[in-house]
Amino acid sequence: MEKEAGPEVAAVRLDDPWYDALAPGWGELDGTGGIAPHGPPVPVAPQHNPSAADIYCEVQQSAAFREVRRRYRRFVVPAAVAFLLWYFAYVVAATTAHELMARPVAGALNVAMVAGLGQFVTTFLLTWAYARHARLRRDRDALELRWDTQEMTRGTDR
Repeated sequence: MEKEAGPEVAAVRLDDPWYDALAPGWGELDGTGGIAPHGPPVPVAPQHNPSAADIYCEVQQSAAFREVRRRYRRFVVPAAVAFLLWYFAYVVAATTAHELMARPVAGALNVAMVAGLGQFVTTFLLTWAYARHARLRRDRDALELRWDTQEMTRGTDR
C-alpha cells in the first residue's frame, strides 16, 4: 500500500540548541571535538563580549520581540476577560437566580447543569484556540528570536 501525501508541514530546524543541552561538566566538548578532561577549569583570557544580560535586554527591546508580545496580548487579554465574565456570570446566576438555574431543559437536566458543563466546554475550546493561535501566529517568530538569542549568547560568560 502506498501512503498518501499529507498536508504540507513547515520545515523544523533539527539542530535545536536547547535539545541536547548537557548539564555543566557532563561530556562537554573541548573545542577540538573531543571530550573535555575533568578537573579544574583552565583560565581563559577575558573577552570583551557583551554579557548575556545585555543581549537579552537588546532582544527584549527589539521590534520582533515586541511584535511577538503584541500578538500574545491581543489574544490572551480579550480571551481571559471573556472567560472570566462568563465564569462570574455563571457563579452569580447560580447563587442569585435559583429559579432560572432550576428550570428544566430536558428531563433531569436543568439550566445550571447545562451552564456548568458549558464551563468545561469553553475551557477546552479556549485551550484549543490558544494553542492554535500560538502555533499559527507566534511560534515561528518566537523560535527565530530564540535562535538569534542563542547565537548571540554563544561564547558569553552568562
